[in-house]
Amino acid sequence: MKGLTTKEEELMTFFWKKGPLFVKEILAFYEEPRPHFNTLSTIVRGLEEKGYLKHQVYGNTYQYYAVIDEEGFRKGTLKNVISKYFNNSYLSAVSSLVKEEDISLAELKELIDEVEKANKQ
Repeated sequence: MKGLTTKEEELMTFFWKKGPLFVKEILAFYEEPRPHFNTLSTIVRGLEEKGYLKHQVYGNTYQYYAVIDEEGFRKGTLKNVISKYFNNSYLSAVSSLVKEEDISLAELKELIDEVEKANKQ
């Protein structure tokens, strides 16, 4: 699945939090100056082309809804990052986090404990 731009990801968070939406409703989530209706409509149609949204027809307007949940998006994004930057090695990714001190050894041990508990269940 294709990645998302910053604007696309921002729009997806509205769908994940609010559920099905008309483009007109999305405008209300922005402060002034609001993006133009046509701009939002173009981004939403792009999200549908990428497979993130689908729509339901109501008269001459569309109500869009997410077909990929936020958790699924996160997992896919993480897999892409690990594939692209760490040669598909989760070990390399975690090692990099430890070396850069983005995760402490205590946090790493806690993570290992959680994984071990999950595997026992």
